[in-house]
Amino acid sequence: MGSLPEEIDLAVIGGGVGGYVAAIRAAELGKSVTIVEKEKMGGHCLNYACIPSKTLIHISDLLYSATHSENMGISGTLSIDAKKMHDWRIGVSQKLEKGVESLCRSNGIEIVKGEATFLNSNTLQLTNGTSLDFKKAIIATGSIPSELKGFAFNGSSIIDYKQALSLDYIPKSIAIIGAGYVSVEIAGMFAKLGSQVHVIARSGILSKFDPDATALVGKRLGDLGVKIHAGVTPEKYDGKEVKLSDGTSIETDVVVVAIGLVPYTNGLELENTKVKLDDRGFIVVDGSLQTADSNILAIGDVVGEPMLAHKAIRQGVVAGEKAAGLNSGFDNLVIPAVIFSDPEVALAGTLNAKNVKKFPMSAVGRGVALDMKEGFVKIAYDDENIVKGVEIVGQDANAMIAEAALAIEMGANLEDIADTIHPHPTFSEAVQEAAEAALGRPLHFYYGKGTK
Repeated sequence: MGSLPEEIDLAVIGGGVGGYVAAIRAAELGKSVTIVEKEKMGGHCLNYACIPSKTLIHISDLLYSATHSENMGISGTLSIDAKKMHDWRIGVSQKLEKGVESLCRSNGIEIVKGEATFLNSNTLQLTNGTSLDFKKAIIATGSIPSELKGFAFNGSSIIDYKQALSLDYIPKSIAIIGAGYVSVEIAGMFAKLGSQVHVIARSGILSKFDPDATALVGKRLGDLGVKIHAGVTPEKYDGKEVKLSDGTSIETDVVVVAIGLVPYTNGLELENTKVKLDDRGFIVVDGSLQTADSNILAIGDVVGEPMLAHKAIRQGVVAGEKAAGLNSGFDNLVIPAVIFSDPEVALAGTLNAKNVKKFPMSAVGRGVALDMKEGFVKIAYDDENIVKGVEIVGQDANAMIAEAALAIEMGANLEDIADTIHPHPTFSEAVQEAAEAALGRPLHFYYGKGTK
């Protein structure tokens, strides 16, 4: 571990994407920084969630595309080695974890493996027996999967989404409880890998998202053979069948509980500080991510929705600067969201503006070339043509949404997007075309005479 100084400028509790970014930014500003991480650097996102899921989704997409492209002249028999797939997924996380550790050490950051408990507003007790005095601390402990009564995690037949992404085999059948973005992503992934997938949804899938987008995602899941059990709740699992509230049952080898996340503050003993929690257990912070304790900040999942890694990263930058004495604030106008479903769904801003225009992906050349029959871009704007929101449904939506986020942050109008040259042939042209259509001058899709 090395010797710790008697007092450091900043202690960061949690080495996930928000925590290590906060540490690096503070170190860049000349502060002495120690990260306390109980498991792996990079946290859940890098090791168990974001990176593993996108790695496995990519593999499943490769397999499915290669075995379902007869119309393009691709045919033959392929198989997948689940163990090699698992090893590749683990290797990706390990490579990134080592990269994060190297970055931190290159910036002079001390990494301590263990857990931390607040003794007071200036001292942490570490599980290695060392106490650590600090001037400022940042809590970046993240979240853990919510448990469901009657479906306690056992690590084998009833698992959380992190464990589902760590399986070294492909289940013959899998039942996913929950219908949010995590459930939808892994449902499509396992279906493409050959599992029989059931999704148990109290309401419809992605119920908080735009119905036009969720309809396409739901249709695609159905095409992949995923069975969605909507309007029911799971009652019990006997190791073979999940009993549902409507009296039916589902045979399954594995049950994945993916009903959400809860903030992780276990063991911090925040009662020894002035930090306050809300009624859901999230740490209360202000616009500068400052808690009620002047020496302690908090970022990421532990401060509330949206529980997204890129939000935590931005908050890490802000908190690191704030802890270093800069007058920084988390004042972003928009936090984009991406669902790596099939098709992908990405949203920046809101669609609840006065005006919304929709443009189909099938009308751009790349959409035709890649046989994209569905998908669209929606652009929302006010009476002054200021862009308020953009939704993209289709391939590469994850990359394209950044343009929309930048446009909203800059206060761009429809002309700014429409008059910007977009490379051809790309899906990004659909964003430009949506803006053109909203201005009443569509080029590659006919809306009818007199329509806008």
